[in-house]
Amino acid sequence: MIVSIPTTPYENQKMGTAGIRQKVHVVEQKNYLENFVQSLFNAIGGVKDQVFVLGGDGRYYNDIALQKIIKMAAANGMKKLIIGQNGMLSTPASSHILLKNHADGGLVLSASHNPGGPHGDFGIKYATKSGGQCSSVISARIYEQTKMISSYQMMQTPDIDLSKLGRQMLGNMEIEVIDPIKDYEKLMAQIFDFDAIKKLFASGFRFVFDAMNAVTGPYAVRIFEEVLGAPKGSVLQAVPMPDFGGLHPDPNLVYAKHLVDLMASDEAPDFAAANDGDGDRNMILGRKFFVSPSDSLAILTDHYHDIPGYQNGIFGVAKSAATSTAVCRVAQKLKIDCYEVPTGWKNFCNLMDSNRITFCGEESFGTGSSHIREKDGIWAVLFWLNIIAKTGQSVEQITREFWAKYGRTYYLRFDFDAIDPSTADLLMSDLEKKLSSFVGQSYEGYNVCSAYPFIYKDPVDGLQTKNGLLVYFDGGARICYRLSGTGTNGATLRVYIEAYEKENFDEDPVQKLKTLLLVASQLAQIKERTGKDKPDLTT
Repeated sequence: MIVSIPTTPYENQKMGTAGIRQKVHVVEQKNYLENFVQSLFNAIGGVKDQVFVLGGDGRYYNDIALQKIIKMAAANGMKKLIIGQNGMLSTPASSHILLKNHADGGLVLSASHNPGGPHGDFGIKYATKSGGQCSSVISARIYEQTKMISSYQMMQTPDIDLSKLGRQMLGNMEIEVIDPIKDYEKLMAQIFDFDAIKKLFASGFRFVFDAMNAVTGPYAVRIFEEVLGAPKGSVLQAVPMPDFGGLHPDPNLVYAKHLVDLMASDEAPDFAAANDGDGDRNMILGRKFFVSPSDSLAILTDHYHDIPGYQNGIFGVAKSAATSTAVCRVAQKLKIDCYEVPTGWKNFCNLMDSNRITFCGEESFGTGSSHIREKDGIWAVLFWLNIIAKTGQSVEQITREFWAKYGRTYYLRFDFDAIDPSTADLLMSDLEKKLSSFVGQSYEGYNVCSAYPFIYKDPVDGLQTKNGLLVYFDGGARICYRLSGTGTNGATLRVYIEAYEKENFDEDPVQKLKTLLLVASQLAQIKERTGKDKPDLTT
């Protein structure tokens, strides 16, 4: 039976770039989730006779939310739901399944790299038929609907058994529960030289993949251990848990310190990698060696010819404005276009759909290509393994060869967390007003050659987006300021700093950039405005 349930809007519905991200206790409020889902359906003109892909990263409350969404989809006339077994789907796999089945849209239940559990975060990401995140225009429509909603549609029925593969009906809606890994595994085998990687593992190459108790654990076990032959146990923390085993599933030097410490020890394997909560971010480590995400994007682009799936060439490459300029030098040498876009993966999708780019990446440990419309953690790991198998070189050797060819971009991100949003907004607006006055001035020996707000005009749809403030110095150094919208505790001011060196490749990045961090703090008056005399997180 389908019922229309009266409801009232919630003022604290927090919209992200393509969905909601909130604390679990907020989403658990009566009708909160239902309000958002119905508002989404309303904003896109309804879902009658449409096909959607549904799944998530297994975090706390996903099981309850999945059942609610299934019943609401049926009540709203959806034709079919394709759901990962037990409700599990990584974000990259979801994008591929959506594209493969020509689905009308998809919902991934994940707060990405944020913590899980009863006191953690919950999120829903909405993807359009392109396989990527919805535009800001659609996001705004959804938000407007959340402010005026008065009822939602729900089918009154027992919960659906999502453990059983196969097809079943809920009213007039078909539900197909699928193996969440099978199609994704086939796609990876089409792109990479699996035989070469198998030989690499058979040679005694030592490999560790840390799934951080998140969704890519089963994917990694299937692909790396069962298909490619990595020794059993190579995948660490492989069982997804609702609270990620107490871990913060963000693969960086701070939250994956246990892996960093392993790779710094005398017992370190040859290669290590980690993925985040929903499988779209990655960290790459060699023995006593860390590859920055910005360098990783540039290195993968430089080695595209080593990968079977890209033997016919690549269209171009794109990076977020906050990502270092390393990949720009690769694009120049390869004579391909390099685009700079605002942070947010949706900004890459138009470029991929119009065959302007093949590879893209963000500094926040996200890289990917046009094989799907999301960043892809396991894809990046396989890319590195394929390069190693092809060249016979270690992670450090590959990276140092890259630096010798292009120079090294020293790069770090500094996060100032939990700032009062009004304070953060005022800091950025005042800084923007002062940018032009910095040009031609010298600060701690660094001469400013240009400073401006980053404004992007999409070459496909013509939409303009402002995202961050940029300050350039003579010699290739650069500072980027932006506010992050991915947290749930106040605002985060992120300061991205880089300096370019043609010959000196062995300085400590923190020491190399400490003067520029001082300059960045002075220009923005960070201490005076926030009370913070140092970053909360450095990556």
